[in-house]
Amino acid sequence: MNILFAWIGHTDLRASQDPSVGVGPIAQALKTERFDLAVLLDNYEPGRVAAWRGWLESQTKTRFEIRRVTLSGPTAFREVYAAAVDSVLAAKTAHGENIHLTFHLSPGTSAMAAVWLLLAKARFNADLIESSREQGVQAVDVPFDIAADFLPDLQRQADARVAARLAATPPTGGRFGDIVYRSDAMARVIARAEIVSLRSVPVLLLGESGTGKELLARAIHAAGPRQKAEFVAVNCGAIPTELIESELFGHERGAFTGAIATRPGVFERADGGTLFLDEIGELPLAAQVKLLRTLQDGEVQRVGGTKSKKVNVRIVAATHRDLLSDAKEGRFREDLFYRLAVAMLHIPPLRDRAGDMQLLVDHLWEIVTTAAKEDRSWKQKELSAGARRTLLAHDWPGNVRELLNTLHRLALWSEGEIVTAEDVRDALLTSKQSDERLLNRTLGEGLSLPDLLAELARHYLLRAMAEAGGNKTRAAELVGLASYQTLSNWLEKYGVALDGSNSI
Repeated sequence: MNILFAWIGHTDLRASQDPSVGVGPIAQALKTERFDLAVLLDNYEPGRVAAWRGWLESQTKTRFEIRRVTLSGPTAFREVYAAAVDSVLAAKTAHGENIHLTFHLSPGTSAMAAVWLLLAKARFNADLIESSREQGVQAVDVPFDIAADFLPDLQRQADARVAARLAATPPTGGRFGDIVYRSDAMARVIARAEIVSLRSVPVLLLGESGTGKELLARAIHAAGPRQKAEFVAVNCGAIPTELIESELFGHERGAFTGAIATRPGVFERADGGTLFLDEIGELPLAAQVKLLRTLQDGEVQRVGGTKSKKVNVRIVAATHRDLLSDAKEGRFREDLFYRLAVAMLHIPPLRDRAGDMQLLVDHLWEIVTTAAKEDRSWKQKELSAGARRTLLAHDWPGNVRELLNTLHRLALWSEGEIVTAEDVRDALLTSKQSDERLLNRTLGEGLSLPDLLAELARHYLLRAMAEAGGNKTRAAELVGLASYQTLSNWLEKYGVALDGSNSI
């Protein structure tokens, strides 16, 4: 059931008496769009709306009901809010929870329009429309989500102030302020990282590639007692097998062909500070044995050397692999795993960081465009609402690293001063895997054409709803459907939920 909600405005009342002003926003919406019911809020003095009611009945076949509301003033936000909420809840009680809601922003005061917008974006899943004589009835595209983009940030700030007062601790310092987030998932990781940073225990960072493991490792170092000493990073997966021991523990002159000088390893260079062992899961088993001995004894012996040297190093290791499973299957030493995993932090992928995308896009775009200013031919570029929606709709398998690289390509390739959604689609790295999965399957052998069509429809419906910011009218246009009602039928048919439980 589709229900329109609107405040009755001056233009609506004038329309019944003066044809030169048109039919008014409410009648225009009811003539243009299909609604099963219109709930109209009346805050005028008693009797003023009576004549208009009869006129409206002559203009539309849509059933409507007028709710009498008493306000102390047309901009009394608290009263406007309460009346609007009551009207929606009453409709849900009368007609069920599954009704489709549309809020009309044009009639009434600016306070009334603001309340409808807030309710649509933060409390009720509703479409927004506006109308004018010149442009007709149009869907209102609001390119942000109040509940995800603003409320968590305010709540997090309030929680931090309360926690600081209770614990009598100073606010976050060091490099943790460089990590951009507002999601609960990242907040939990940062809270634990702050605690562990104050100790010199080993830390194991887990997470997919591109999630920012080195950034968190540097923050842990910078916030801890070793912040004035060296932070040395080494990618274990990038070291040639024959040079791993030399890179980690150093070598003496003449220890092997090409060793023309004595060279300290990363353990010695990080002495007193922090050693970040990235992609620790890629180390061969032979190197893992020597690494474990170094961690146990706190000393290293260079390749070709005969004496050991004491080192005092804090280890922060990172991997995208499931090390515990690797240990059980013999690909990683179990004793080394437990030596490293004294404190273990799992950095969530970008797709699980609800509310962080908008913030990250703004932050990284500023970094990209600031760096681009060094080019004299650079012209400042801004991301359009469509570009932002397209960025938000992507699933980012490469996480923050992929997002940053995509923004670099956007800055480089987009020609106009306003970056469009099409520019974003051109810059995204897409794979042919999904096309091949749908188009090149073997005939027979369990092939189901209805299942394939459903998979394809579901994919594009999800993309359209994401890019349209949940606005059904706009989403219907994006996939070539006749109306938002047709889109609703497709969403129901293919089981696409609108509560955020789907993923693209």
